[in-house]
Amino acid sequence: MDHDASGSGGWRFAQCFGDKGDVEDITEADIISTVEFDSTGNYLATGDKGGRVVLFERNEQKKGCEYKFYTEFQSHEPEFDYLKSLEIEEKINKIKWCKRQNAAHFLLSTNDKTIKLWKVFEKSLRVVSESNLHDGQRALPAPTLSQNLRLPRMTPQDNIIAAVPRKVYSNAHAYHIHSISVNSDQETYISADDLRINLWNLNISDRSFNIVDIKPANMEELTEVITAAEFHPTQCNMFMYSSSKSNIKLADMRDSALCDKHAKMFEEEEDPSNRSFFSEIISSISDVKFSHDGRYILSRDYLSLKIWDINMESRPVKTIQIHDHLRGKLCDLYENDCIFDKFECTWGGDDKHVLTGSYHNYFRIFDVDTLNDVVLQADKSAFKAKKIGGPLAGNKAGAKNGMRAAGLRDNMAMETLDFNKKILHASWHPRENTIAIAATNNLFLYSAA
Repeated sequence: MDHDASGSGGWRFAQCFGDKGDVEDITEADIISTVEFDSTGNYLATGDKGGRVVLFERNEQKKGCEYKFYTEFQSHEPEFDYLKSLEIEEKINKIKWCKRQNAAHFLLSTNDKTIKLWKVFEKSLRVVSESNLHDGQRALPAPTLSQNLRLPRMTPQDNIIAAVPRKVYSNAHAYHIHSISVNSDQETYISADDLRINLWNLNISDRSFNIVDIKPANMEELTEVITAAEFHPTQCNMFMYSSSKSNIKLADMRDSALCDKHAKMFEEEEDPSNRSFFSEIISSISDVKFSHDGRYILSRDYLSLKIWDINMESRPVKTIQIHDHLRGKLCDLYENDCIFDKFECTWGGDDKHVLTGSYHNYFRIFDVDTLNDVVLQADKSAFKAKKIGGPLAGNKAGAKNGMRAAGLRDNMAMETLDFNKKILHASWHPRENTIAIAATNNLFLYSAA
């Protein structure tokens, strides 16, 4: 991850899945809404706005970290809530893998209202090869004597990958589910909406326990909402949730059944001189992630990334500006609703790097210790350059993956940013420097040595 001559930090474009043509009229249903590696990194899942889940598996025949299509299934369908006259989208908000216990894969997927536990497994198709009426392809006369009767014989014909919903967890959220997180005990998980967090047992679909409820008695007094929630990676009693009021609460389920009283609250006091009309919107936390060792918390708000030490609540140990150049454009971003975009963030498998996205399909990888960064762009020209074996458009001599980092960084601050292209969802391989980036209806994979 040291800075090389090209400024790409050793990162190379590896693969692109999806429609690779210059199609301007992208089908809404094909837009990727979540991406997630499993705990081994051998499998990768994406969910889209059309309610589909697509799984990829590591291609062991290739030397690098390459993936191939594994299977696809329709996870959610559009529904209509007749009591509230409300359409429920089929869009997949989150996918979480369960740790593999046997030959089958289990994963949770959720839309706004319903969570499903899917079992994905290889299934052998068998056909009748011999019976009383035929022997293979050859027809036989019907047996006339009882002793000539024989049992039909089955032979395997083909292997298929099947996906079946083992559990459907529904009717537990009045508001839209935005987060799910599987506990380290692999027996329970949490689901969170704007005002409540529920605890589920993976084996019990008809009841859940409400462990956080911030709904006020009078909804007119509502001042904050829950924005993200995640279990601690090793301690099964701990979880955290972030709020639109720029704080992160750490809760301990051993304290009480209802975790409304937090064990710790991580919050930085705002500088009054920076206060503006947009302060509350841009300080709302859109995503939080524990480091793999559980010692640090990574949080993302509209303009910055923050790294918190779990033992220090008063201020983050690092604050990283992601697109500070947009500070002067907040009025325009409010007008076009981009100021409400929810960017995700993720830790590298070694907890030494962090990743988050920006506009115009730019994304940035930071070294946690030095804060040196790499700016990359998930762009279709990378795919085309690899295909024809030439440099990327606008490339300078010696640059190995797009323009030099300085060039990309300058471009990020230009007026011509396309705010319709944004990197909101990404996942980092748990054991290698390989990242999966969702860019509209394409899945990009980048690798570093």
